[in-house]
Amino acid sequence: MRYQFLDFELDDDLLELRQAGVAVHAEPQILRLLALLVRCAGRTLTKTEINEEVWSGRVVSDAALSGRIKALRQLLGDDGKRQEAIRTVHRRGFRFVTPVVTVAEPAPGAAVGAADAEVVVPAHPSATPSKPTIAVLPFQNLSADPDQDYFSDGVSADLISHLSKHRWLNVVARNTAFAHKHSSLSAGELGKALSARYVVEGSVQKSNQQIRVRVDLIDTDTGFQMWSERYDRELSDIFHVQDDITETIAARLEPEIGFSERNRVVANRPDNLKAWDCFHLGVYQFFQFTAAANLEAQSLLKRSFELDPRFGEAWAWWAYAVVLGMVYWDLEASMELLDDALAACETALQLDPHNATFYALRARTLLARKEYDRAIVANQRAIELNPTFAAAHCGLGDSLAYEGRYEEAISCFERAIALSPNDPQNWAFYSYGALALIFHGDYERAATWTERALATPNCQFWARAHRAVALAYLNETAQARRCIAEIEQEVEGFTIAYARARMFYLKRQDQLDCYEEGLRRAGAKP
Repeated sequence: MRYQFLDFELDDDLLELRQAGVAVHAEPQILRLLALLVRCAGRTLTKTEINEEVWSGRVVSDAALSGRIKALRQLLGDDGKRQEAIRTVHRRGFRFVTPVVTVAEPAPGAAVGAADAEVVVPAHPSATPSKPTIAVLPFQNLSADPDQDYFSDGVSADLISHLSKHRWLNVVARNTAFAHKHSSLSAGELGKALSARYVVEGSVQKSNQQIRVRVDLIDTDTGFQMWSERYDRELSDIFHVQDDITETIAARLEPEIGFSERNRVVANRPDNLKAWDCFHLGVYQFFQFTAAANLEAQSLLKRSFELDPRFGEAWAWWAYAVVLGMVYWDLEASMELLDDALAACETALQLDPHNATFYALRARTLLARKEYDRAIVANQRAIELNPTFAAAHCGLGDSLAYEGRYEEAISCFERAIALSPNDPQNWAFYSYGALALIFHGDYERAATWTERALATPNCQFWARAHRAVALAYLNETAQARRCIAEIEQEVEGFTIAYARARMFYLKRQDQLDCYEEGLRRAGAKP
């Protein structure tokens, strides 16, 4: 690939630089640094990223890097005061700010014309180039009455609004998507025309007091249909039905896209990991729900925000991985580490104060610190920002339950389960809800919920422990003891003391006493 900027031309493949057609001689390391900056024009490169590329990951002093930047500026006729080509971003790194023209290599014997060149406009420094884009196409009105277009258009527009609340997604604007309403192109072709990695299409059919909505999620790279669902509703209150359907669809689409993105990175893992790659690999490991995978997730997420300190998702998810490491595995709970986790969430919120996920993960950290009041407020804010965010409803349920507000808590868990039955944390919605039911004294329903949790992939041992407690209180002693025996095979050293240490987030003595007595009745060792 060749790049043109100012009066220079850089051949990235040959690592050759020319100025006004004349070869410019420079050290290979200087040219590698230039090539890296030019390829990433408009994006701030951290010192870690530069070290990975220019020094092959070897850690060098700030003085060495500053010396190379100074030499490169002199080569380009720039300096540290003007910074017309290379700008220093305080405490973060460096950014190439001069417009760059990318020149594609011509076919043998062909001349390079204007069509072969693409102007690269420097991007916003916090932009993430691999952030997936989704386009919601106007839903088709299959009703006999063309005047019902307003309802199908309303479903599409509301879906766009709901999905845009998931701030890790780019969502094509309504006017842009609706401009293709009568296009004869396929959904995949329209997605490519809109530069969207994913397309949502569907239809609405109304007959008397019945409404049917069909929705499909399509991967434009492969043309495959990733997910499809049909919703039938009684049409009593049209606006209520519209809200119900669009909220449900949005809640179920987001996990599907997240699953696809994680597997896309895992399947095509690059040798030179960037912040976005590290983030999705980290979240992929997070959702494996094993001790080893959790440690790997922490490492990858930390690497992600080290590569790009403005990548808020990496900060917030690292905090959540740390908290779960304390609750489920062998990471020792300490206020110092919880302080670090809370600081990471605060960093994420400073970067994006309107991100529902950041508030929800901050709430998880606050809950682990026994600051239930603040956790409730943070979860409520997350739900205000994104009403379809199932994990925030679950988190609010947890916080309310530990305050003893059981009826409210159980309603939150029911809402989370209804919103996102295919969520990767669905087992947790049932498991955490079962704990609230145990504290509330509804042992029969708690046992039912633990059974549903245990039928879900990646379910953790706490669901079985909750089941043992619920069954013990129901005087189903034999079944409760079998649960304890199964946990002891899965978790080495499981005892009542082990459980107490990992329930450090509980501050009500009556709840701890209730749970420990249930474990004792189930036959757990002291």
